[in-house]
This record gives sequence, structure tokens and C-alpha cells, in this order.
Amino acid sequence: MNAFDYAMKMEQDGKTYYQEQAEKMTDMALRSIFVELAADEELHYQVFKDMAAGKAADYQAAFKTKILSTTKNIFQKLSQSKKHIDTYPAGVKEAWVKARELEQKAEEFYREQAGEAPDAAQKTIWSRIADEERKHWVAMDNIVGFIDRPNQWLEDAEWSNLESY
Repeated sequence: MNAFDYAMKMEQDGKTYYQEQAEKMTDMALRSIFVELAADEELHYQVFKDMAAGKAADYQAAFKTKILSTTKNIFQKLSQSKKHIDTYPAGVKEAWVKARELEQKAEEFYREQAGEAPDAAQKTIWSRIADEERKHWVAMDNIVGFIDRPNQWLEDAEWSNLESY
């Protein structure tokens, strides 16, 4: 399997995962993030498909993700709603943790491919899509942090001020 085929498979797998999670998500705000991620993965897939076919890839479309601003707006709404972590169904955090892992794996692979690209145009495309995956990872990391905030706060509050002896 060549790099383009592997990248297309990763993007398709990511899209499928995000669509499945969107269907399971009862919180409409969190669902909308999964829907947006699935759309971004489809754009990436199309870029890799064009590259594999030897076409000049239109990578610009893939870099217009709005995931960070979407996530920020959703966080603001969730914070204002004072929704408590206990109101999220079991498995929500795990879904976002897995999504974060998928994005990290994709980013690492694309950065590796950028380093091995045969020409500057391909190097740019691989790097920019890796940057997109990084934005996705940042969004996932923030969501995991938001969902896990009560647990993390307790850990930090109990242990961060202890002196070492």
C-alpha cells in the first residue's frame, strides 16, 4: 500500500468513526463537532485521491477548517449552560480520546510523508494537511479537558501545592 492509499484509508476510517460517534452523541453541540470533523476528513480524502491520480491537488479547500472556532463557540455555550459532567452519557470521554489518538496518528504520518516528498508541492500539501490534523487534535484535547475538568481539578488541587521532602 503506498502512502496515498494509506492516507486515504486513514481519512475514510476517521470519517466513518466521526459519523458513527455523531449518531451516538446525544448532546447536539458535541455532535456538531463530530459532523464537522467528518466533513474535514472527506476534504482530506479528496486531496489525497487527486494526488494519487497524479492530478494537481486543490489542497486549499482542506485548510479552511473552522474546527477551532466551532469548538470554542461550543465550549462557551456549554460553560454558560453549567452542564455538569454527570449529565454526559458513559463513553463520551472515551470517544473523544480515541478521536484525539486518530488525529495524532494522522498528523505524525503526514509529517513523515512531508519529509520524504519528492517535490515541494507535495511537501506543502502533506505539511498543510498535517497542520489540519493538528488543529483537530487541539480541538479534541480541549474537549477531553472540558469533559474531564472536575476530575483533573481535584487531582491538581490535592497535589499541586505539596512540598517535596
